[in-house]
Amino acid sequence: MNIQDIRKQFPILDQEVNGKPLVYLDSAATSQKPVQVIETLERYYREYNSNVHRGVHTLGTKATDAYEGAREKVRKFINAKSIQEIIFTRGTTTALNTVAASYAAANLKEGDEIVISYMEHHSNIIPWQQVAKRTGAQLKYLPLQEDGTISLDDVRATVTSNTKIVSIMQVSNVLGVINPIKEIAQIAHENGAIMVVDGAQSAPHMKIDVQDLNCDFLAFSGHKMCGPTGIGVLYGKKHLLENMEPIEFGGEMIDFVELYDSTWKELPWKFEGGTPIIAGAVGLGAAIDFLNEIGLDQIAEHEQKLAAYALEKMAKIEGIQIYGPLDPAKRAGVVTFNIQDVHPHDVATVLDAEGIAVRAGHHCAQPLMRWLKATATARASFYLYNTEEDIDKLVEGLVKTKEYFSDVF
Repeated sequence: MNIQDIRKQFPILDQEVNGKPLVYLDSAATSQKPVQVIETLERYYREYNSNVHRGVHTLGTKATDAYEGAREKVRKFINAKSIQEIIFTRGTTTALNTVAASYAAANLKEGDEIVISYMEHHSNIIPWQQVAKRTGAQLKYLPLQEDGTISLDDVRATVTSNTKIVSIMQVSNVLGVINPIKEIAQIAHENGAIMVVDGAQSAPHMKIDVQDLNCDFLAFSGHKMCGPTGIGVLYGKKHLLENMEPIEFGGEMIDFVELYDSTWKELPWKFEGGTPIIAGAVGLGAAIDFLNEIGLDQIAEHEQKLAAYALEKMAKIEGIQIYGPLDPAKRAGVVTFNIQDVHPHDVATVLDAEGIAVRAGHHCAQPLMRWLKATATARASFYLYNTEEDIDKLVEGLVKTKEYFSDVF
């Protein structure tokens, strides 16, 4: 990977913030977009903006070809068997809610169990809370090891014959932990449960093979992987999706509408009611082309090196607490931390004055914050366009932050 050549393809990085060169370390929240994606979106709106599937005119055909072509790119990207297993959604949140509101609501009953972990994003907690309330199912939490990792022994102890759904994030947006999804899926299946994977933080950063993982559902978002906002993907095994009811009704997803009943189109369109997110899907296709050209294995290797470098440099700052495993091999390119006696919002504010963008808050993971005994944390997250120089500037900024608040108090 030639990082400087890659950086040139991201126009937003070539600017100053508060008089300093921008150092963007918030890709776990949303990634920046390469010029290829920006130009693809512009070309769609300039040259062939039209609704899909319905029209036989030239623009409609071009738009449909681009939209369905993007679906095929997604299929190859995660190695799904069929395009019928690829549902376009508004993002990870919508995808997970679809599984909960359609599959889980129809298949769970009182006494059944849903197993998740303390590290989950709210999008992988609240839908299960709600469906548990409606069905009488029990929500159970996998315990975490001291460093925030999941033990397979704990999975075996928690997942029982009553467990019907196991839903785990592949990579933690706070701890950076890479979870053993393939092994967890095997344990789930041995107990008759299905495996749902939140891939929001994994799909942008590592190669995913849904057939190898043998997961039943996978959800991820386009905006975290160089694509547009407002587009995401729900992968589901065909036999499961075929037996699920859509949760949105209207145009496009119907086959026949009678006065008192209707029938649905075949997969995947029965889950895509109304005018779909056409430009978003086309832009996501361009993002996948971009990531494939660079190589997901290369991206993962680069980010792991950055994480190792950041952990080494940040550990030398007195009074800093880093959350999650300190072994870079166990984590992705996310480092979450606190500085003693300094609120993370203050840390982020001082860093912003230095042109450095990091995230501060509970990161939509309040149960995990309570497990960490922290009200909030600061988070630096890396992507393919970041460099060791970015981390050096982060460390310099953290030292300045610590010195500033030492002088103030």
